[in-house]
Amino acid sequence: MSIPTGESDCQPAERAPGGERHVDKSGERVRDMFAQIAPRYDLMNHLLSLGIDIRWRRRVLRELRLDGALPILDCCTGTGDLALLLAEKMRGRVKVIGSDFCAPMLELARKKHQQQLPQLPLEFIEADAQQLPFADGSFQAVTVAFGLRNVQDTQAGLRELVRVCAVGGQVAVLEFSTPSLPGIKQAYQAYFRHVLPRIGQRLARNDKGAYEYLPNSVIEFPSGRALAERMEQAGLSSIAIHTLTFGVASLYIGQRSAV
Repeated sequence: MSIPTGESDCQPAERAPGGERHVDKSGERVRDMFAQIAPRYDLMNHLLSLGIDIRWRRRVLRELRLDGALPILDCCTGTGDLALLLAEKMRGRVKVIGSDFCAPMLELARKKHQQQLPQLPLEFIEADAQQLPFADGSFQAVTVAFGLRNVQDTQAGLRELVRVCAVGGQVAVLEFSTPSLPGIKQAYQAYFRHVLPRIGQRLARNDKGAYEYLPNSVIEFPSGRALAERMEQAGLSSIAIHTLTFGVASLYIGQRSAV
C-alpha cells in the first residue's frame, strides 16, 4: 500500500523521550485509514505521482529473477497493482499471491483480477505482514511496494518476508525515499508537505489525516544504506539499491542467505 495514516485531525504523532515526533503506525489505525481511502486509492496514487508509480513497479519486474517453480508473494499488496503485473509476467507458470490486512483494499484487488486477468492464477488473502500464514521458504520471490514503512514493526515485517522466501530466492522492497540533490530535495519536500496533503484530502476525504502521514512516514523511514542494513540483519545478502526518479523512490533487492 502506498499512502498511509497521518496526524491532522486524528491522534497526534507520538513523542519519544528525546522529543522527536513519531508517526503512529498502530495496526488498527492504519487499517481503518486504508479502508476509508480505498475507493480513491488508485486514482490518488497515479495522480499524485504523475503516473510514475506504474513505471516504478515495472522496474521491480525487470530487476527480479523469476525463473523458479515456487509461487510469488506480493505483501502489503493494497489494490493489487504489483501482484497483477507479476501474474501477467509469469503467464500462469506459477501462482501469485497478494496479501494485505485491509479487507476493502483486497476487495478492489479481486475485482481488478476478475476484470483484467481472470484466466491467470492469482489469489488475494487477508494477512498481517508481521504474521504471514505461510510455511518457511514457500516463495521464490517476495515483493512489497510502498507498504513496508506502514508495518508497525519494520524489522518484524522484514523477518517475515525473509522467512517465507526460499533460500536463494529474492526479496524486493520498493519504497519512497528522500532525494539528496540540491533543488530537487527542496522541491520534493515542499510538494510532499504542502501540496500533496491538500490535493489528497480533497479527492479522498478521510478523518485519519492520510495525506499528511505520507511525508511524515517517508521522512521517518530508513532509506539507502540504512534500510539495506536492516535487510541484512533480517537475513538477506547481496543487496542491490536502485535509485529511481532522482531519489524520489528506491528499489532494494536482496537474496535470502542459507540458514
